[in-house]
Amino acid sequence: HGRAMDKVRGWGFAEILHPDDRDRALKIRQEGISTGKPFEFEARLLNRDGQYGWFLIRGLPLHDSHSSIVKWYGTCTDIESRKQTEQALQLENAYLQEQVGRQFAEIVGQSPGLKKVLQQIEMVAATDSSVLILSESGTGKELVARAIHDNSRRRDRHMVTVNCASIPRELFESEFFGHTKGSFTGALRDRVGRFQLADKGTIFLDEVGEIPVELQSKLLRVLQEGDLERIGEDHARHVDVRVIAATNRDLTQEVEAGRFRKDLYYRLCVFPIYLPPLRERRGDIAQLAAHLMKTTSERLNFPKVQLTDQALELLSAYDWPGNIRELQNVIERAIIVTRSGPLRIDLVLGDTRKKTARAAVAAAASGQKALSTAPTDAVLSVQEMEQREYANTLAALTKSNWKIYGPGGAAEILGTKPTTLASRIKRLGIKRPS
Repeated sequence: HGRAMDKVRGWGFAEILHPDDRDRALKIRQEGISTGKPFEFEARLLNRDGQYGWFLIRGLPLHDSHSSIVKWYGTCTDIESRKQTEQALQLENAYLQEQVGRQFAEIVGQSPGLKKVLQQIEMVAATDSSVLILSESGTGKELVARAIHDNSRRRDRHMVTVNCASIPRELFESEFFGHTKGSFTGALRDRVGRFQLADKGTIFLDEVGEIPVELQSKLLRVLQEGDLERIGEDHARHVDVRVIAATNRDLTQEVEAGRFRKDLYYRLCVFPIYLPPLRERRGDIAQLAAHLMKTTSERLNFPKVQLTDQALELLSAYDWPGNIRELQNVIERAIIVTRSGPLRIDLVLGDTRKKTARAAVAAAASGQKALSTAPTDAVLSVQEMEQREYANTLAALTKSNWKIYGPGGAAEILGTKPTTLASRIKRLGIKRPS
């Protein structure tokens, strides 16, 4: 236990037990002595440095020739390293359980923009350089991060994912670097942080622009020196972690606004990768849709459905503001609605387009430029024309308080016959809100 003999004379075992372990340890020890049976337990003891550490305590009775106990032998074995490893494994297992059910589909597509991304992945994967993935939400940034990790020398270790946008501000430091029990209110036990969990592996910081400024300096230290400190500890721990970050923000603007440290930005952006949104990868939509239909049908245990040319035309014409995530949701809803036979994208995507049109009407009413507005010399698809017609008709009905006929009615505003407008409303599926 690290104490000289003269230091332990007259010393009580209870004095060096951690307060949280004392009652349990003394009970086990007393039961063993009372029954004469060997005992062992794990407890934290105060060591010679004045710090508590984990020990395995054993008690063994010595019997005489008449089977009477003449003395007890006690041993204390330092198991601090083992307990730290167990704790890390427990958190690691908990993290892996969080991943159960998540789908990490292959990166699908043949478009020039995606081919460039794949080339960049191949170039940077073999290095330990930090990577910053720049893209809109729903484009598959985590798939790119995983492809980099899986093709790196760290592939046999875990890639730990942290969604920075989902962590409360006051818990960032604990989540990243860990804490000791009692270091703050609610710290009921020691916790290993995500960076320590990713040691010798990769950490993926999604939505890295959401990290509070006050924590960015500590993150920079980990990136530069590989040293971190748990909350409540006064010594540093060294970690070897490869960092891949992603954001849908313009970090250069965040730097100019003082919301993101310039030195941290340059540390993260060693190798930037731009992942194009789905509207810039329209050539990949057919392959993506077929892949998502297959995986979704298998997951839902539904029969395979057919992707018709008409359904593909609708998918290819839509702008997909939610990118691949929205495409996956639309495919899943369509499969549920269709059940069997040709995929009825029209039944699902029509609602989505109407929501987009309503957003355009609301934006126009507030004096903002609608997202769907195209330059005057742009060529619009049939779907885009229908969306414009829906939005314009809905705007006229709203302005006329849903009056169609007579002076001030929507037909007069639009310059058309009331019967023609009534047919258009029915064709577009416009319904008056209750």
